[in-house]
Amino acid sequence: MDFGKNLQYLRRLSKNLTQEDLASLVDISSTHISVIERGLKVVKLDTFVAIANALEVSADTLLID
Repeated sequence: MDFGKNLQYLRRLSKNLTQEDLASLVDISSTHISVIERGLKVVKLDTFVAIANALEVSADTLLID
């Protein structure tokens, strides 16, 4: 799995969040979450950290293959 797929999996199945919910927690748009999940854009470090914190997971969990 890549980062986008891991993010989608954790967001939907572990935390039961919509893209809109996560976007609100991270203070970015839901469109941006969608683009990240589809692998169309590389996530900035500060956004990556905010996502990990919002999902209450480690960086490794998001990055592990």
